[in-house]
Amino acid sequence: MSSGDSSPSPPCAHLQAYRAAAAGGRPFAGLHRCLRARPTGRAEVRRDPGEVARCAACAAPSPRLFACLACGAVWCRTHAPGHAEARRRGHDIAVDVDRAELFCCACRDQVYDPDFDAAVVLAQKRLAVSGPDPPPHRRKRRKTVGYRPWSPDQKEIALLGLESSPLPPPPSSSSPSPWGLRGLNNLGNTCFMNSVLQALLHAPPLRNYFLSDRHNRFLCLQRRQKRALAAAPPGLCLACDLDAVFSAAFSGDRAPFSPVRFLHSWWQHATNLASYEQQDAHEFFISVLDGLHEKLAQQQPGNQGECCVAHRVFSGVLRSDVICSVCGFTSTTLEPCVDISLDLDSAGACTLSGCLDRFTRAERLGPDQKFLCRNCNLRQESLKQMSIRKLPFVACFHIKRFEHSSAKKTTRKVDRYLQFPLALSIAPYLSSAILRGRFGGRIVAVDGEAAASAAAEMELFAVVSHNGKLNAGHYVTYLRLGDQWYKCDDAWITRVDEGLVRAAQAYMLFYVQKMLLYAAAAS
Repeated sequence: MSSGDSSPSPPCAHLQAYRAAAAGGRPFAGLHRCLRARPTGRAEVRRDPGEVARCAACAAPSPRLFACLACGAVWCRTHAPGHAEARRRGHDIAVDVDRAELFCCACRDQVYDPDFDAAVVLAQKRLAVSGPDPPPHRRKRRKTVGYRPWSPDQKEIALLGLESSPLPPPPSSSSPSPWGLRGLNNLGNTCFMNSVLQALLHAPPLRNYFLSDRHNRFLCLQRRQKRALAAAPPGLCLACDLDAVFSAAFSGDRAPFSPVRFLHSWWQHATNLASYEQQDAHEFFISVLDGLHEKLAQQQPGNQGECCVAHRVFSGVLRSDVICSVCGFTSTTLEPCVDISLDLDSAGACTLSGCLDRFTRAERLGPDQKFLCRNCNLRQESLKQMSIRKLPFVACFHIKRFEHSSAKKTTRKVDRYLQFPLALSIAPYLSSAILRGRFGGRIVAVDGEAAASAAAEMELFAVVSHNGKLNAGHYVTYLRLGDQWYKCDDAWITRVDEGLVRAAQAYMLFYVQKMLLYAAAAS
């Protein structure tokens, strides 16, 4: 972030005391071993897959829990200051369990330390480098498989007749809605869930995966029951419940569907969000992909990196370059992501292209954010520039409409209008294009450049909008099926024109690679 006109706030005295008491002056040495980065890129404290962190005093799975760096005890925001006072010295600094952020229990506020951030970046970098790309001795050469039309044999025909029922006849031209368009009942402030589910149901690669029975919930249940004979109970599977939602949506039934079991399964995964209060649709989207990854990764223990369909569809890679202002040395970090969060322009017309321009624009880091240049061997001022290294099949752009002020301790909604295109070219924001611009138009070789350029043309298929105020808002999804737009407002599905979609307050925009859209979908 670029430095502003106001002077920086004084450093936390408790953090300085913690640093001074550390042996060798390195308070966070080796801390990266206690951290892990989720496939979404977010860092958290490492723990067992089934472990649920709870406060040592009230045993509540609070949304914000903090682990003391001195003794490892976990406390909620209410009881953390009491722990620091009772221990008197050395127990003031803790780390957020789910977000890997430093927290001062005495000041009751988040604090910043460059060495701690370096440990977090190291944990994230280990995922970016060693996750998607296995070591050379474990790499397998991909086999090219030619297309072969499938026709069932006698055994498969018997299984199809025994375990399935025929699909209803396809809808006629006079039908009120196409396949898969079905309302979802609001189960009590669950419009955030319904809006994201509608986008997931019509994301072409994800839809094709579940409708082709790639995840069979009945076989999955049998496998989990077999494991439960010698281990813990099988529990719920978020992927199985999402498969059931897909089956219900594409069953041909037009009556609104209640995704009760999916909601319950998601509550078991995201215990800190399990309530009938309104939640953030973007946070729900990230949480669902996280839950799908955890469940599917357990079923495929031999795979590494992008082992589940959620990340094969939505996962991309961002490139972060930090450039020394003195010698030009560039430190590059690859960061996995399942979405791109964009700030709205503060003045003038606000467009999605303008937001992407600002996201990939080089910014000067402030004097308090100097990085250690390995060429100069000194901390130098620098420039930071982001670019898109690898495009996902489905790109989700999250528009930051909720601003948080730590100084005023307030949150407000930004109601600015955003112009967004139906067809979007990501080519100007790819790493290859950014590097060419940085080096005066010279040709710069980037691995996978040809594949990334071919996938740079994208089409909009879903818009999640937020209407109303911060604490009294409502989520609605607009879906593009063929050449027609539909408004999904919980249980109500209505056909709308393109002008109404463009006028919506976009909160999440879903684009799919144009080469994945079939020509038959437009007919």
